Amino acid sequence: MSEPLLNVRDLTLGILRAGRLTPAVTGLSFEICAGETLALVGESGCGKSLSALALMRLLPAAIRIMGGEVRFQGQELLRLPETALRAKRGREMAMIFQEPATSLNAVLTVGQQIGEALARRGVKGEVARENAVTLLRQVGIADPARRLDEYPFQLSGGMKQRVMIAIALAGEPRLLIADEPTTALDVTVQSQILDLLAGLQAERGMALLLITHDLGIVARMAHRVGVMYAGQLVELSPRQTFFAAPQHPYSQALFAALPEAAPRGQRLRALAGQVPPFEAMPPACRFADRCERAEAKCREEAPELETPSPDKGRAGEGFAAVEQETMVKASGTLPNPPQSPLVRGDLGMAPLARCHFPGQISASFPVEATLPPESGSKTALLRVDNLKVHFPIHKGVLQRVCGQVRAVDGVSLRLMPGRTLALVGESGCGKTTVGKALMRLIPATEGQLVWQGERLFSDDKRQLRRLRRHMQMVFQDPFASLNPRMTVGEILLEGMLALATAQSEHAGRMACAALLTQVGLQADALDRYPHEFSGGQRQRIAIARALAVSPQALICDEPTSALDVSVQAQILNLLKDMQAELQVAYLFITHNFAVVEYLAHEVAVMYLGRVVEQGAVEAVLAAPMHPYTKALLSAVPRLEGQREIIRLEGETPSPANPPQGCHFHPRCPQAMPICRERYPETRTLAGERQVACHLAEL
Repeated sequence: MSEPLLNVRDLTLGILRAGRLTPAVTGLSFEICAGETLALVGESGCGKSLSALALMRLLPAAIRIMGGEVRFQGQELLRLPETALRAKRGREMAMIFQEPATSLNAVLTVGQQIGEALARRGVKGEVARENAVTLLRQVGIADPARRLDEYPFQLSGGMKQRVMIAIALAGEPRLLIADEPTTALDVTVQSQILDLLAGLQAERGMALLLITHDLGIVARMAHRVGVMYAGQLVELSPRQTFFAAPQHPYSQALFAALPEAAPRGQRLRALAGQVPPFEAMPPACRFADRCERAEAKCREEAPELETPSPDKGRAGEGFAAVEQETMVKASGTLPNPPQSPLVRGDLGMAPLARCHFPGQISASFPVEATLPPESGSKTALLRVDNLKVHFPIHKGVLQRVCGQVRAVDGVSLRLMPGRTLALVGESGCGKTTVGKALMRLIPATEGQLVWQGERLFSDDKRQLRRLRRHMQMVFQDPFASLNPRMTVGEILLEGMLALATAQSEHAGRMACAALLTQVGLQADALDRYPHEFSGGQRQRIAIARALAVSPQALICDEPTSALDVSVQAQILNLLKDMQAELQVAYLFITHNFAVVEYLAHEVAVMYLGRVVEQGAVEAVLAAPMHPYTKALLSAVPRLEGQREIIRLEGETPSPANPPQGCHFHPRCPQAMPICRERYPETRTLAGERQVACHLAEL
């Protein structure tokens, strides 16, 4: 049995507000061995990211370490001088941060930033550039040599995330802390990144602390699973035990809130209430106010994190029967996690739970009421015909145009009232560009936009103001889209006053408080600033801002990517309710196919600026026709075990130089000679199914 590479004991963090230090993370203890993956899951704001930052001693100024110890390779880090700790950061310990847009340096090129990490282990000059190209290629970035000379603002959200991963891996660390490393990535690139991390673990014995809300990724990667709630570790279990019989009621509620657990016609079983604020933390069990089986003891006595015993509860009894559609039996059906000879042999240890009655469960989780029947109009709210968005490539001192990036290259869509169109595809394929072009935040090169029968013109400001009132957007990066100098109340109220949807400032603030409650935040958040919230909480603020003016159409760019499953359930229920009551149309840009299956009516699959397959969700997901769609669906992480992944050869081509013929043919396992000669026409099949593939012609 190897010694732990990282050993955390009783780590306690406090947050300084108004001169008072309030505990935020209390008594956190865990260990990770070389080659082992520990996954941390839990609601946004429960302290996962703070704990990770504390291990690297990169905490914000308002956060203080109040106690505990962190030992890395036997050395105490919390008492190590800053100069000595800098020698470890990026070399022996590295971190993939949650928000790449704010973590990357805006005035340095991608190559310079990767070069800084390579220099930590003495790699410089032309060798460093070659290594940087290799790293970008490993994380799935097309045309890596050109991307090295670009700045972060020139990259999509998913590309920035991959650059962050490349920087973290450049130092060849022994411990990698990955805070939502695949949040902004589509499923194929996500699968590629997970394979890369697993390979590095096996090759180098790298330890991985994985912070994620995606239980499918946890099932695929983790050896052990830790669940955090309100600043405490409430469960720590081996992976098989966790998925077969979770012990803590909060863990059980996370599984119950998964989109896969509810039919399309029912609301998701969202967890009632909210995480208590740190300054008003219950003295006993912190989950008691939201727990359906809480008893008097739960409100009087704080439970310890310990191994469940027979006299404390019937561990796991009845749970598989209640959630058999969502849960996985411990019978080997889970995917195998990365293997390493350095991982100690006692990973089958007994689970730990912070609960007076672990493993027990009520007769069943409450099933939410059925949603009202859909009654969408047959007339399109927004019609998009042959939309093209091309960006010029400038070169040289005179910045002459030497080419074009065909970000969107002929997309046609229909947004219907009361219906959801999901737009999926790899990062960089043009999904976000489509959304911004519809909002007219970037100019369209070609194409036609028709809103309720009225053609939209780019130079009509009065028309644009009317459009803003009826169509809003939830942006992919909530931190970059929220003004850091405005309070949450001012951010929400700004649009309501500008578009005259609030009669007065007082009425607007009342409406804002109600909105925050709807998206799962406390009303007192109105007077706080964006930097005081976690990534997932900022995402909820961005959603509340878009909903504040009661739009008819909402463009949602990865709106639930940074949210844990319990908050995701609240948001999806809210979106479903709004759609049923107000007939709001959604363009839902996402890579989460479970959300697509639950929420969307139609789905359009994009590849390199064009839609390659489109149709009803049930038809496309059940029987995909385009080889690219098949590859996407095969790469989705699943709780019940990973299906055979279709691994695409080569790299995603650059939109600045798309392949001749079908854009997908260099990576397609079914490519034919005709695929190299001409781009396939879009064929309309039964049920308004559309496919752009030569195979559909056979």
